[in-house]
Amino acid sequence: MKIIGVTGKSGSGKSTFTEMLSKKLKCNSIDIDKIGHKAVKDKNIAKKLCETFGKEILGENNEIDRKKLGNIVFSSKEKMDKLTDITWKYMQEKLDDILERETGSAIILEWALLPISKYWEMCDVKILIKADDSERKKRVIQRDNISEEYFEKRDASSIDYTPYEFDYIIKNETYFSYAK
Repeated sequence: MKIIGVTGKSGSGKSTFTEMLSKKLKCNSIDIDKIGHKAVKDKNIAKKLCETFGKEILGENNEIDRKKLGNIVFSSKEKMDKLTDITWKYMQEKLDDILERETGSAIILEWALLPISKYWEMCDVKILIKADDSERKKRVIQRDNISEEYFEKRDASSIDYTPYEFDYIIKNETYFSYAK
């Protein structure tokens, strides 16, 4: 099975590109970020997160409020590392299970942090999606209903990409559109 890695900063168009490529290749794709979203809903992980970051990360429904948690972890690499330490084992187990059960000829892994994970070296094809920073900011603020300040904090905590690590670099100047 071929593994295709798609990465890029938030709002670059990774998900849209991955959806288009997945349809074209008739293969499955995994948005690894969504596995992380599920991780914080796990009762044991939520408990550890509250012990580490305080109960102020809880929302009205007594579940982890990802924006509140983000306000804390996006301000410090040390805090982001603590979040990763708590959630990564869960994420890795889920992802390993999905990959183990996959029977198709190809699968696409999509994640902004893919290049700093063990899965990067498994990728047969590595694709970076790039977009203008001001366009990304507009997209993310609208899509995620966040403030400009929150976007800046989150974006500052993202990783930088080294162009020579990629087989393809795609510059998304508008937003991907295609005929269905």
